[in-house]
Amino acid sequence: MSPDIQKKSAVPPGFPDPESPEGKKLLRKAIGASAIGNATEWYDYGVYAATTTYLTQAFFPGDLGTIGTMLGFAISFVLRPLGGMVWGPIGDRIGRKAVLAMTILLISGATALIGVLPTEAVVGIWAPILLITLRVVQGFSTGGEYGGAATFMAEYAPDHKRGKYGSFLEFGTLAGFVMGTAFVLVLELFLTDDQMQQWGWRVPFLFALPLGLIGLYLRNQMNDTPVFTEMEQKDAIEGSAWQAFKSLLTTYWQPILVMFGLVIALNVANYTLLAYQPTYLKTTIGMTETTGTMVILIGELAMMACIPFFGAWSDKIGRKPMWWGSLIGLFVFALPMYWLMGKGLAWAIVGFVVLGLLYIPQLSTISATFPAMFPTQVRYAGFAISYNVATAAFGGTAPLINDAVTANEGWELFPAAYMMLACAIGMIALPFLRETAGCSIRGTEVPGDETEAEKKLISSN
Repeated sequence: MSPDIQKKSAVPPGFPDPESPEGKKLLRKAIGASAIGNATEWYDYGVYAATTTYLTQAFFPGDLGTIGTMLGFAISFVLRPLGGMVWGPIGDRIGRKAVLAMTILLISGATALIGVLPTEAVVGIWAPILLITLRVVQGFSTGGEYGGAATFMAEYAPDHKRGKYGSFLEFGTLAGFVMGTAFVLVLELFLTDDQMQQWGWRVPFLFALPLGLIGLYLRNQMNDTPVFTEMEQKDAIEGSAWQAFKSLLTTYWQPILVMFGLVIALNVANYTLLAYQPTYLKTTIGMTETTGTMVILIGELAMMACIPFFGAWSDKIGRKPMWWGSLIGLFVFALPMYWLMGKGLAWAIVGFVVLGLLYIPQLSTISATFPAMFPTQVRYAGFAISYNVATAAFGGTAPLINDAVTANEGWELFPAAYMMLACAIGMIALPFLRETAGCSIRGTEVPGDETEAEKKLISSN
């Protein structure tokens, strides 16, 4: 273990002391303000995934079918990179808090509006057009939400506990997904199929609005992060948002590429396991709506229980060992676990839980790993742009690609093979990731020491 990981530095002036009652209270508020937006975002994804069959009947009853619904899921990712390019540099100039207040309102408002959309039977082609338009709004706002929330949490957390506190942001991810999935399951248990098809599927979408208003209230109670405030007080935030964007692309291209490779691995696994899996269990394996939802819910609850422990563990052993274990584990076990899922309900639960737990070391350390790859003045933009471009290209399209191949080619194990390919890409990028556990992320320099892979790359050029 590196001495830097073990060392607990003194708390700088203006930063929350995690050992004091006031500091603990402030950190709890920061966790809540960060995680609620992530929970709202993923609540939408959970509801959308769990109501796929109802959305298909309401908006894509023709030839497209489930492919149309998966396209509606994927299209929300088209504007995520643009959202990152707009919101990220603005957040690096005017602060994290102001941007996060706007993005949570857009996400929750667009989700709630899906619950009142007319169906294809009522307005024809306008129904899927309106649905896709709202998904685009969600994608644009999400492009600034996730990078901002992770940056906000990382910049509030103490250096030696960034993994522990940052993991609660991802706890919010799964909490939102579980909430959405559970909401749909409860409705399916108490409503008839006709009631679900006619109006029941709308109710979970409407619930996103109060979630967003709660998140807005929590964020308005917080000051901006100590790291950003410190930079402002030193007049280190210079130039326009456009100049910051250009500086990011020209100066920090290497961490952008490293994050791109890691996010491919992260989000192919993420959107395959969390977004596509309900459809896979129902249409490919033949489970009922309720049974498939229960499998996902059990797996997600097991993942939630482990997230804080893995986050805290990364503070002790480092982020890179966690990622190595996860990438190698998923690469080795993806095929056998997907084969196992086809053997019945109990085996489907086992297979999904195993893959979910192997994925958790990545998920639990996102907020500690990715914001620390960039210096403060370009952190929000660097995270938001790198993360969202990779997510749009490979994460959001994963359900669509998986569904198209399994449905048209009959290759039921394709999701496992696709996940293995993504993990291989992640393992290529990982040697270039700097270990930043225990390191300060203050200031205008890239945190952490150069890796051996970086040094070899520089010497070869």
